Amino acid sequence: MRETPYYRIEERLLRNNLALIRRTANEAGVEFILAFKAFALWKTFFIFRDYIAHTTASSPNEARLAFEEFGSKAHTYSPAYEDKDFDTIMRCSSHITFNSLQQFEHFYPRIVENGKLISCGLRINPQYSEIETTLYNPCAPGSRFGILAEQLPDQLPEGVEGFHCHNHCESSAAALVHTLEHIEARFGKWLPAIKWLNLGGGHLLTRKDYDVRLLIDTLKSFKARYPQLHLILEPGSAFAWQTGDLFASVVDIVENDGIKTAILNVSFTCHMPDCLEMPYWPAIRGAETLEPPQAAGREREPLVYRLGGNSCLSGDFMGYWRFEQPLQIGDTIRFSDMIHYTTVKTNMFNGIPHPSLVLLRENGEEELLRRFGYEDYRDRMD
Repeated sequence: MRETPYYRIEERLLRNNLALIRRTANEAGVEFILAFKAFALWKTFFIFRDYIAHTTASSPNEARLAFEEFGSKAHTYSPAYEDKDFDTIMRCSSHITFNSLQQFEHFYPRIVENGKLISCGLRINPQYSEIETTLYNPCAPGSRFGILAEQLPDQLPEGVEGFHCHNHCESSAAALVHTLEHIEARFGKWLPAIKWLNLGGGHLLTRKDYDVRLLIDTLKSFKARYPQLHLILEPGSAFAWQTGDLFASVVDIVENDGIKTAILNVSFTCHMPDCLEMPYWPAIRGAETLEPPQAAGREREPLVYRLGGNSCLSGDFMGYWRFEQPLQIGDTIRFSDMIHYTTVKTNMFNGIPHPSLVLLRENGEEELLRRFGYEDYRDRMD
């Protein structure tokens, strides 16, 4: 049995998601691209290249990853570009989206000098989103993201060829219907003047209850109204949704005031930060998740445990789960759906060892993609 901790992504499940995304893109006549902010395991890019052609980046490093490892130039967006990085951004990008008119006006002359081989766009803010968690809502009042309709001139600046809008997070197809209504209402007069519209991420079409037919019909209807537009969607979670797990082990079990906490060899703050940020309670194989208020009054039941990370942060724990039998030191804990927005957000706070990266191939063999050691921690400060 492989030594814990490790993330394991399953090739079969990943290809199932990619096949659905490709079929959807083909039927709707749009393009789906991979957002690195949710998934960037570059040793699996050979699988992705069978289904998609491009990726999206939000930093010089992500742009380089697209160009040098994925093999195609990135669709790049950043809240703000710096002069020292922009040559790298241009070298590695086919599309560059600007968050403000000021940034566009500052950098567009450099793109012209570079031969104008890059398609430029502006991020727009439709002032509408159905995201309930403010932390993940890019259109909340006072947002730093995007240009409001009243801030745009009647005629777009020379060189602006596209719009980029992002206001979804694991959202439904119905949310996209409403978003397009707001885009048309606020930005409709400019839509005939652009070549492409990037609808951002958060389209969770690989979730079982997602209405893929509504998504396809909505996109086809929108394209019928604006036939010159190339529509782009850049989900991250949808690609890696339910494709792999995080495996950990119970190192100790402590009890305080009748509450039992299993201490693991992984950390929520280091390896599952979204669980604490969102927050949400991850599913665990062989255990019932007890979210509040469901857990009230059950904290001290014999089979109910909190799970604690192995860092010194007091808040590095979550709970509660009811297991099928009492936990023992050495037991394996398997956190479900731990590939998207985990591997990209991990850190080495407290020097906590990073879980290995494993690919379960379609033939059933496990391939170790990466093992992390002391040198990885040390060299971050080198």
